[in-house]
Amino acid sequence: MRAVLSVSLREPLAAERSRLATETGRSESDIVKEAVSQYLWEARFRGMRRQLIRRAKRMGVTAEADVFWAVS
Repeated sequence: MRAVLSVSLREPLAAERSRLATETGRSESDIVKEAVSQYLWEARFRGMRRQLIRRAKRMGVTAEADVFWAVS
């Protein structure tokens, strides 16, 4: 199943998207799909990182040396 998304871009960003598509031989749609996918991956990563940082602090892990000690 596919979903259609309509996005309004300011001209400089739209021009860069178009330029990148031309340079790479890809469609503008592919460029936007890749950008959204990358953004969502990074958002999930940041969320997991925040959770792990809170957890580590509760465990007293505050430096790389603490991590080394915990896994050794």
